[in-house]
Amino acid sequence: MLSLSKNDISMQQTASNKQDAIKALAADLEATGLVQTGYVNGMLAREQQNSTYLGNGIAIPHGTTETRDLVNHTGVKIHHFPQGVPWGNDHTAYIAIGIAAQSDEHLGILKQLTKVLSADGIEEKLRHCESEQAIITLLSGDEQQEAECNAELILKQFPAQDLLQLTAVAAGLIKYQGFAETATVTDAINQGPTYLGQGLWLVKSNKQVQRTAIAVVTPQEPFEELGHPVAGMIMIAANNTAHKANLEYLTSLIYQGKIAQWLVSSAQEMVTALTQVALEGNQAIFKIRNPHGLHARPGAMLVNTTKKFDADIQVVNITSDSKPVNAKSLMKVIGLGVKCGNELQFTAHGSDADAALAAIGQAIADGLGEKL
Repeated sequence: MLSLSKNDISMQQTASNKQDAIKALAADLEATGLVQTGYVNGMLAREQQNSTYLGNGIAIPHGTTETRDLVNHTGVKIHHFPQGVPWGNDHTAYIAIGIAAQSDEHLGILKQLTKVLSADGIEEKLRHCESEQAIITLLSGDEQQEAECNAELILKQFPAQDLLQLTAVAAGLIKYQGFAETATVTDAINQGPTYLGQGLWLVKSNKQVQRTAIAVVTPQEPFEELGHPVAGMIMIAANNTAHKANLEYLTSLIYQGKIAQWLVSSAQEMVTALTQVALEGNQAIFKIRNPHGLHARPGAMLVNTTKKFDADIQVVNITSDSKPVNAKSLMKVIGLGVKCGNELQFTAHGSDADAALAAIGQAIADGLGEKL
């Protein structure tokens, strides 16, 4: 897990171009003993090979595989550019994260960062940060942007006989993962659930909630209570508005009359339906053979390939059972944490979907800009 301190961050920096910004980051990495002299050449070479701009005003310059022997310790240095630095292709970076990594450790760093930084509105928040602690809060995920919702928060076929049991179990799932306290469970039980329709009930609480989270429990056998059928219970523990988008997805399912179908789908499919619009279309699975997985350069090559097509394209790392992400977003793709040997499933929808999948398969087979 990435652990940042105020000493890792330099505020109110200026640079006329990305090369100067990279040199300043490299100097910081070297001054603190993370890298040896010459690592800057690898960082500049990497940038020349392919832009390290991720999106949302964030760039992640780092060295090439040939300069990994110049890394003493894995770590990062962060420079804050409130005025912005031109990063090519009309992109402007307000935060540049210089990465020193000895092997595949940088994939874990990137996965954590991209999960935090892919949320809407982060660019402006980072740009206007006024202190090192404010940046740490954002990069460390302490300011929650998305509700916690994962397969472990979904419990299917629980042998419940009434709403009270379903409520207690749903709240208990959230408490068990450390997102809430006992008071949350008690409050949910005391408030009682609300009937949403189609057999689905909703219960919520904002008492002693650590992180906003969503859990779902379905009974082993459907039953009736208070004059309505009971096919599932959804629990929302909230300490902010991070669940707003999830409620919109849930409302869409209700409006489309798809609750029954959703409740009998797999746990991961239920999570996906609550966290994004699932894309339907043509699919293909490809194995990543790049020795160091999808780090910035091959990841960017993959994204550049998908962007050549009009089709909407999503990708899932089926090896790690990730949720689908937009294959045209470098930040989202890198956030999958793809390693060598992982299998990716692409779904494309549009008039050129078949051509898109064929091009993606060819790009992966060709090594995404790297020698295999």
